[in-house]
Amino acid sequence: MLLALTACSTMHPEQRNSDKADPETVLVIYHVKPGKEAELQTVLSRAWEIYRREHLVFAEPHILVRNIEDEGKTRFVEVFTWVSHAAPDRAPDSVKTMWEQEQSLCETRNGHTGIEGGEVDILIPTHK
Repeated sequence: MLLALTACSTMHPEQRNSDKADPETVLVIYHVKPGKEAELQTVLSRAWEIYRREHLVFAEPHILVRNIEDEGKTRFVEVFTWVSHAAPDRAPDSVKTMWEQEQSLCETRNGHTGIEGGEVDILIPTHK
C-alpha cells in the first residue's frame, strides 16, 4: 500500500530526487471489495484528517468520487496534493495504519492492484 501512495510518480527517480520538495498531485484508484464501500469511505475520511493534521497534504484540491466499473463493482477515485514528493515517505505510523486498512478493503481487479495511482497535472480550463 505504501508503494501505491508513495510511488505514484511517473517520473524517473533521478528527476524526482531533484524535485523532492515540490508538491505532488496524485490520482489514486481504489477497487473496493463488494460490501465495503461505506467502510472505505469512512477510512478515507479519517486518513484525510490525519494527512491534514500532520501537514502532509494541501487542503485543496481534494476530490473523492465513486463510480461503477464495467463488471458492476464500485471504484473510488481520489485526487489530492502532497505538500512535497517526500511527504508520503515520511508518513507517521498513524498514516501507515490507515493505508493498511484501505488496502484490506480493496481487491485486485482485471489485472490491477487493489489500490493504484500516479502523479497527475491539474488542467485549468482556459475558457470563461
